[in-house]
Amino acid sequence: MDMSKAMLAPAAVLVLWTLIMVGWTAVSRFSAFSQAGVSLKGAAPGGRGQDLEGVLPPQTNWKSHNYSHLVEQPTIFYPAVIILAVAGGESQINLTLAWAYVGLRILHSLWQALINTIPVRFTLFALSTACLIGLSINAVVLTLT
Repeated sequence: MDMSKAMLAPAAVLVLWTLIMVGWTAVSRFSAFSQAGVSLKGAAPGGRGQDLEGVLPPQTNWKSHNYSHLVEQPTIFYPAVIILAVAGGESQINLTLAWAYVGLRILHSLWQALINTIPVRFTLFALSTACLIGLSINAVVLTLT
């Protein structure tokens, strides 16, 4: 695999992981609907996932919370990786930072969806953010020099 493809691979994996999380969210919600007495047929028009807070058990909503997180901060990760791949920033350090970011985000997802204690979750988030800062700084330096 050439380096520019290698640089894009972590982004592709995170896209797939995000879709896995949305699937897990849907499966969890639909299985919890009957237990909570929620019927989609009787749902008010315009209902949103946030409306299920307090209706479904917290453990069910944790997956949805994580899916929301995966469509927030990673929107910065994707262009940073693309910039590095296009501009020739496929170094071992950038590749390591990108894979570390993805690995930490997947661990963050699993932790939030299954256990959800804040100190560990925050640590995983902070470590992944540090990787993203490194990637972003490297992308800026590469494009400005």
